Amino acid sequence: MKPNRIMCIIPAGIVAGIFMFSSCHSGYSLASVEGSRIEVTAALDANPDSAAIAVLAPYQKTVDSIMSPVIGQSARFMDRFRPESELSNLVADILRYSASAYIGRMADVGVTNMGGTYVRLCPRGSITYGNIYEITPFENTLCIVTMNGSLLRELFENIAAVHGEGLSGACLEISGDGKLLDATVAGKEIEDSKEYKVATLDYLAEGNDHMTAFAKVGDADKLLPEKATVRQLFLNYVNEQTKAGKKIDSKIEGRITVKE
Repeated sequence: MKPNRIMCIIPAGIVAGIFMFSSCHSGYSLASVEGSRIEVTAALDANPDSAAIAVLAPYQKTVDSIMSPVIGQSARFMDRFRPESELSNLVADILRYSASAYIGRMADVGVTNMGGTYVRLCPRGSITYGNIYEITPFENTLCIVTMNGSLLRELFENIAAVHGEGLSGACLEISGDGKLLDATVAGKEIEDSKEYKVATLDYLAEGNDHMTAFAKVGDADKLLPEKATVRQLFLNYVNEQTKAGKKIDSKIEGRITVKE
């Protein structure tokens, strides 16, 4: 007898698997596979599932009490898009700024990926704990990578190839077909033999999401501070800015420009 094959489709971020089961019955064959991405947003509230609401009701009050408190204010609407956006700039800035607590100064460059942030900050709106959890849904942590200028330029080529990512401390000029045309750090040309500190996500530091230059850096040159999740760093930043009487703000500044 041929074993039956059952395809298990699992949400994004979890590897799907094919499970094999022996059976006395006739075998099955896979007819087709389809997949899509479903964003879990407020749009799903238009047609709520009454049975699901009944199950979740006892827990809703507790969740709301944790997620609803306002911790700061957003000065503008912030979205994420390539090659550069307000929200991706903000997250990259926070990573670069947060490195100072571990290396005594800001990192030279901050890098995050567009896929690492999920939703937008509302324009001139209140920022709650829930907003931070929505923006940073993954358990990514800060990683401070030491790399020479030659490898840093290769990292910028990786960023150009995907038509832009969240970037702080550097400016790139890229072509419409994803080539790096020019790059500067703090307004200066990159020195091949100079060491640079790059604040990024642990996920990217492993070379994931097309950031292959990071994979060429040895573990000894990657600092992973304990409990420095991106979510906590974001919360810390919002709290600090709020205590200083400032709103959370970010602008598109020409950090990545496309030359056709």
